[in-house]
Amino acid sequence: MKPLVSFAAYAAIVPFVRAAGFNLLHNWQGSTFFDDDWSYYGSWDNLTLGDVNFVTRDVAFAQPQLTYVNAAGNAIVRVDNVSTVPQPYKRNAVRISSVETYGLGSLWVMDALHLPYGCSVWPAFWSQATKWPEGGQIDTLEQINMASSNQYALHTVDGCMASTSAPMSGILTDPDCGTEEPYKTQGCTVTEPNQASYGAAFAAGGGGVYATLLADSGVFIWFFPRANIPSDLSVSNPDSSPNPDSWGTPSASYPSSTCPTSTYFEPQHVIIDITLCGAWGGVPSTLNATCPGVPAGAPSNYCYTTYVAGDGSHYATAYFEIQYVRVWSNVTSASGGNSTSGSDASSSNISSTPSQSTTGSNPTTSGNSSSPGPSVSSRRGSALPIRTQRAALGALFGLIVAVVLLA
Repeated sequence: MKPLVSFAAYAAIVPFVRAAGFNLLHNWQGSTFFDDDWSYYGSWDNLTLGDVNFVTRDVAFAQPQLTYVNAAGNAIVRVDNVSTVPQPYKRNAVRISSVETYGLGSLWVMDALHLPYGCSVWPAFWSQATKWPEGGQIDTLEQINMASSNQYALHTVDGCMASTSAPMSGILTDPDCGTEEPYKTQGCTVTEPNQASYGAAFAAGGGGVYATLLADSGVFIWFFPRANIPSDLSVSNPDSSPNPDSWGTPSASYPSSTCPTSTYFEPQHVIIDITLCGAWGGVPSTLNATCPGVPAGAPSNYCYTTYVAGDGSHYATAYFEIQYVRVWSNVTSASGGNSTSGSDASSSNISSTPSQSTTGSNPTTSGNSSSPGPSVSSRRGSALPIRTQRAALGALFGLIVAVVLLA
């Protein structure tokens, strides 16, 4: 009876999310992947204190190219593995953010063949509201160094908690999603048990798909290795309407019963980035956990001096190879959608600083008072999921089934 009870509980938590159907809002794929719908950060990493320069669009497309579409038609986002970086300069890397934001009822998906990994490497595929932490953050993919599997997380203002009983295949390691400094910084984390979800094993298995649903019923994240990708997330069929109800138990579940999404999450920018070392990956004890050999009593800049400075030979595997990133929504609003235009600087636009050189920037000069980041002003999305008669009947049926199975 355990599988049946688990399914009933899952159905009660995620009730018929497909009731209104999903419509494609954005498809980044092929030769147009890097068209003007991405904002390049254009500053040193003043967010996680990584030893990188997040370059502007112009620098990313200059030699050595850090963003481009390869001969197979896949998008490459990578760390500069060509230039020699003298101390105390930083190495060039990329942080791109969707110009538009996506609110409740949105589903964003990345299909990748390769994820960045290696000692000092800290990649992420994630999302963040324009106003942080008030608008929340969702880490769909985030890991460091030579770790063997992915970690999921939410970051919110205090009060949001992960459910300790929500059905998920992942392992809940911290239920508190709050971000109060300095005591709570990692968010409510879930470890992905599939060892092919990150690193060399991910690439060897042909990659896979990460999918995140931001719904009024909660935040739900799935990982699918290549052999198990649902047919409605096919690379060749962007116009399909995904059906998360058919995907099985999520890797990570954050139901609204313990963290109401309408309270803690505003429309999200979808973000891809790679930093190096920094406040997580670069701490000597953390680095040593997955890259053994860090000497006892190593200085705090050990990660930088050992890997970042010098030639780029450590970064041959520090790149994303992405077949697509797509966003769908089952929400409508008075304006005809639930995304917000990046042209509205008060709500979603992220500015850029002037271009840097292509060989790295001095950490004492690369930042400035106008360094870009989430705007201090934002507005909470007002779009709500369509509640159709089918949804109401479906939810009632789901409750009846749950009661019968639990009887």
